[in-house]
Amino acid sequence: MKTIKILHMYADMLDLYGDSGNMEIIKYRCKMRGIECETDKYSVDSPMPDFSSYDLIYIGGGADLEQQHISADLLKCKDGIEKAYKNGTFLFLICGGYQLMGKYYRDADGNDIKGLGLFDYYTVAPTSRRKRCIGNIVVETEITGTPVKVVGFENHGGQTQEVKTPFGKVLYGNGNCSKSEAEGYTEKNVIATYLHGPMLSKNPEISDYMIEYCINREAETPEKLKPLNDKLENECRNVMLGRLLK
Repeated sequence: MKTIKILHMYADMLDLYGDSGNMEIIKYRCKMRGIECETDKYSVDSPMPDFSSYDLIYIGGGADLEQQHISADLLKCKDGIEKAYKNGTFLFLICGGYQLMGKYYRDADGNDIKGLGLFDYYTVAPTSRRKRCIGNIVVETEITGTPVKVVGFENHGGQTQEVKTPFGKVLYGNGNCSKSEAEGYTEKNVIATYLHGPMLSKNPEISDYMIEYCINREAETPEKLKPLNDKLENECRNVMLGRLLK
């Protein structure tokens, strides 16, 4: 079985609500199956990597200030990230990482932070910083091929609009915009979402979808992952689902 290669971008600046824990969960689930998983880190002014050499690129969440700090550097990476995405590298994007792959993010002061423009959506924050989408959230997604209720935590002022293929349907919480029915953005090799937590801690199916995608994206004969004992993870999620979906 191949070694999965992950590039974790701006881990030192984009780590709201334990977002870096998502990488720990992927590495743990790989280890439990005997799958080798290598993680490299990239930050502002690091040597430019070969983005296409990675199976998964991960960008976590950050506040407006952090997004402003990394935006110019991220734009330098545009060609490499776009090439990798088109070559099938998986993009896993949380909150700020999600916003910066769109056309732009307009903050509460009306300042535009240019995005990479990989996708057609854009994000605008309300002028009042008190107007935020905050709290637990449940989203039903079918990215794995069957409906999965995904639990997380959202805290964002930005309202992301013109999303053509959302990650899932909001069952509880806000989503892309205040009280919207759709959350995040997805393609076969993209999950972009506002779910923090870290999101993968209670949603093993989403972790395994990405792992299975990575090990099979260049394989002639696709492999199925060995099931793990997810009793604790599922019990945690079911507790939250019981509280939220009464």
